[in-house]
Amino acid sequence: MAVRLDEMDRKILAELQADSEQSLDEIARKVGSSKTPVWNRIRRMKEAGVITRQTAILDPEALGLEACFFVLIRTSEHEAEWQRKFLKTLKERPEVLEAHRLAGDIDYILKVRVKNARAYDTFYQALISEVKIYNVTALLSMEEIKATTVLPV
Repeated sequence: MAVRLDEMDRKILAELQADSEQSLDEIARKVGSSKTPVWNRIRRMKEAGVITRQTAILDPEALGLEACFFVLIRTSEHEAEWQRKFLKTLKERPEVLEAHRLAGDIDYILKVRVKNARAYDTFYQALISEVKIYNVTALLSMEEIKATTVLPV
C-alpha cells in the first residue's frame, strides 16, 4: 500500500536521493523549511518504510568490475523447493545486483557485475552447479546509457 506523501515530503525525498549526505540544515534550506520538521518527516518516512536505507553508490569500473551481463533464465522447474534453493543461491552471489521473476517466456532476469567474461563463466558454472536450469542466455552490456537509483517522486 502506498504511503500518503505531500509536496514537502516529495521535495525532501528528491534531496535525499540526490545526496543523502547533505545536512538537515542544507535539506531544510533547499525545501523551504526548518531542520526539526524536516527531521520529523524523514523519521516518519523511515518508520513507514518509504526510506528503507541509506547507502554509498560505488563506481563498478573503479573497482575493476567492468563487465555487466543480463542473464535470462528459463527453467522447467517450478516447485517450491527448487525456487527456494534458486533464490537462496542468487542472494548468496555478490555478483548478482538484481534478480527479477518475469511474466512471459523468460522466467528470471539477473543483472550481474563481474570483472570480465572469464569471471562471468566462473559465476555461470557455480550457478548451474547449485541449481538445475533449463536454459541460460547471457547478454553483455556494451554501454550503460542510463543507470540511476533515483525514483520519480
